[in-house]
Amino acid sequence: MLTLRQIEVVRAVMVAGTIAGAARLLNVAQPGISRTMKHMEASLGIKLFIRKGGRYVPSPEAVNVFGQLQEVHKKIEDLQFTIGQLERGRGVELSFGSVPSIANVMVPRAIAATKHRYPDIRIDIDILKIEDAIDYLMLGRGEFAAMSYRFDHPSILFEPLAKGHLVCIAGPDHPFASRPVVAAAEIAGCPLIGIDPNDPYGGIMAGIFARENLDYEITIRARFGTTVLALIKQGLGVAVIDAFTVADMNRSEIAVVPIAEPTEFQTYIARRGDVALSSFAESLIRDLRQIMNETTAQQAMA
Repeated sequence: MLTLRQIEVVRAVMVAGTIAGAARLLNVAQPGISRTMKHMEASLGIKLFIRKGGRYVPSPEAVNVFGQLQEVHKKIEDLQFTIGQLERGRGVELSFGSVPSIANVMVPRAIAATKHRYPDIRIDIDILKIEDAIDYLMLGRGEFAAMSYRFDHPSILFEPLAKGHLVCIAGPDHPFASRPVVAAAEIAGCPLIGIDPNDPYGGIMAGIFARENLDYEITIRARFGTTVLALIKQGLGVAVIDAFTVADMNRSEIAVVPIAEPTEFQTYIARRGDVALSSFAESLIRDLRQIMNETTAQQAMA
């Protein structure tokens, strides 16, 4: 049985016509080619080449072997080409979903890293509300979903993605803008622009005030973080929002102020338990996890 390396050596000798030429083609030393040839001839019990006019040509008994070797080599080249295309992501479409808070800034950064690794890959992103996640995954619309919350479902697995925290945001002219940190009691005393308390981040925000027995009023309620940001820019109040959403926010437009009380939360990757993730999905998840963890670490040092 010939190995792929032995087939490569035989073909190189066929093409070059000399041991020295074959060594140059394969970028190896001549003695290695000679040893491989001798070992193959001893194993097969036939002479593969004869010297003719200073060149190696196939021996009569090996002519049929060389014909088949050419076919094998062509198939190997085709396989290598296909693998090369796959390594670039050619012909691959990766579909996944994400809740808006992760999709706004973190997902684009992860996609940039994935596209650098697989420049030809096609990517389809769905922005999901939490209640849409079950249908999205169970109907096979995407391989996974980046979630800010986990729930119990017999067919959906949740894997930790990254930990984050909430921050207070206000207009650049607001008194909070110059503060290194702000307390929940101070936030509760301001007009609040808030996410629905039934949403995960809204629940964390409500929990801050509940632990401190603070009354608060949400004067404007918005579903998505991007809307909250737009309202803050209009000077309509302050808000408590996840730090991932404001990771690339221009500080001249919005002040991002740490909150004194603990606000840590866990994000997740949700996927069907009966379907394995593709290597491309796993790669993007690794990028996303790294980017989110780096963002959290950078914000902690700021």
